[in-house]
Amino acid sequence: MEGKTKIVILGAGYAGVEAAKVLNKRFKNDDSVQITLIDRNPYHTLLTELHEIAGHRTHKESVMVDLYQVFKATKVELVTDEIIKVDQEKQLLISERASYEYDYLILGVGSEPAFFGVPGVQEYGFTIWSLKDALKIRHHIEGVFRKAREEKDPEERKRLLTIIVAGSGFTGVEVVGELMEWKKLLCAQHDIPESEVSLYNIEAMPNILPILKPNLQEKAKRFMEKNGVKVMTGSPIVKATEDSMELKDGTQIKTATLIWTCGVQGNSFNMQTGFTEGKRNRVQVNDYLQTVDKENIYAVGDNAYYEINGKPIPQIVETAIQSGACAAKNIIADIEKKEKQKFELKTHGFMVSVGSHYCVAELMGVQLSGFFAMMMKHLVNMHYLWGVGGLRLVWNYLRHEFFHMEDRRSFVGGHLSFRTQTLWLIPLRIYVGILWLLEGIKKVNEGWLEPGNIKIVQVAGGSGASQLADAASSATPAAAAGPTPILSAPPAIYQWFMDTVVAPNAMFFQTTVVIMEILIGLALIAGLFTFLASAASIGLAANFILSAMAGYDILWYIFAAIVLMGGAGRSFGLDHYVIPWIKKWWANTKFAREHHLYFD
Repeated sequence: MEGKTKIVILGAGYAGVEAAKVLNKRFKNDDSVQITLIDRNPYHTLLTELHEIAGHRTHKESVMVDLYQVFKATKVELVTDEIIKVDQEKQLLISERASYEYDYLILGVGSEPAFFGVPGVQEYGFTIWSLKDALKIRHHIEGVFRKAREEKDPEERKRLLTIIVAGSGFTGVEVVGELMEWKKLLCAQHDIPESEVSLYNIEAMPNILPILKPNLQEKAKRFMEKNGVKVMTGSPIVKATEDSMELKDGTQIKTATLIWTCGVQGNSFNMQTGFTEGKRNRVQVNDYLQTVDKENIYAVGDNAYYEINGKPIPQIVETAIQSGACAAKNIIADIEKKEKQKFELKTHGFMVSVGSHYCVAELMGVQLSGFFAMMMKHLVNMHYLWGVGGLRLVWNYLRHEFFHMEDRRSFVGGHLSFRTQTLWLIPLRIYVGILWLLEGIKKVNEGWLEPGNIKIVQVAGGSGASQLADAASSATPAAAAGPTPILSAPPAIYQWFMDTVVAPNAMFFQTTVVIMEILIGLALIAGLFTFLASAASIGLAANFILSAMAGYDILWYIFAAIVLMGGAGRSFGLDHYVIPWIKKWWANTKFAREHHLYFD
């Protein structure tokens, strides 16, 4: 360890993870640099998706990114610990059980809710700033509906079924959207009329979603009101109690649920450890994101206070990711004695979902709402996950957001989540396999494997098209009667391929066709590598079609194969044993780990 340059990243949020990836990419083969990422949790939380957990749209695993899986094949050392002090002079991070040396420190401990001194809010309100917060809200909402079902006192029942979300920024509107949908399911589950549930969104400012254009604000507001949300703007909350909250105009609303999303500030840890404050617990930094206290300490994401054109950088995901990358690059530049780069924020837009089916967005100056806005939100999420964990995390996202989505809470409804038992595919799988096997055996009996007995093309005279015509009735598994081909002649490019590649090697391709038919048949019958066998079935059938050798009846093979690709070999097939073993072996290979080319 002596002589190594120690870079420590404190906090595995969006900024911390990005910084770790940038540093690893540059120093992965440099043994003189040590990179350590410290967080109190062994996972990275997708904070922008916590509203889905609070509203019971997805399970908690959908927002938990396992840090050990992300960095397992890298040189980033992960430490799960809670740091309580930063000794800037001795360059130490101190926890209750250990201390960690650093030469460079990236401070990315995130932010926390701001309560603005409103009495009772911190004591009696819920926040949504961590996975624990989101789960707490979910369990509380389920509890009040259970209590309301049995409650006989109408006033108490009304209080239980009154839910207030304070704040109409991104988080507040997204939480309202989830609760707006979830209440319908809860009402049906507990036999409570929807008319008895009051869902409020209360905002102190004149408008909701102030960062968006007015017409998008209005669209979001109309959508919420259409779905039974009472939107109150220009209504500051001045007090909260255990069973009510009070507005500035004296209005009191009895409630058992106040969810506070009204503001954000830097983590109080920053000030407890002696960093110079910019504003609201955010650490003052220079143009290079170095703290004004120490040049070797950088503050990123929600921790950094930095102004661009007189305005502090916003506490959003794009700021976190770009600041994390900038800090990492400047540390690299310092180690390599190169020029540092100033931080420049380039935002590409903003997206706010209002439930699972509706979204408003402004991307690169283009305003979107509804289906296309929601589609873009999912694409942006997947783009981020691809950068963090590649194909594995994108697949997990698709599973949670679409394929395993319950109650049709997806912008494409439940069309992608309905599933059937693979048990019902067994007869189809075996039947298609037998047909392919019989076709292969038939060709063997017809002499397709005998040297010089060319069936797929004729080796002398005429064009490729005329050569192929004589073989049409016997080359395909479609029919011995010789059906009318789908194509009257092969496409030009395929004709060129047949003339220049297939014809000179006719015996090789002919043998390959026979062997493929037999192997596809055996594989489907045994349920082994069913996905690959089905894909090969589609490819072989497509080849016969393009060769102008097959009629419409061969399409049956293609559509049957598509159905079989959905795991048909997992029920009473060898795939039930083989595929899990292969997945486990592949997931442990260095190549798969480095490139995230594996699934959970």
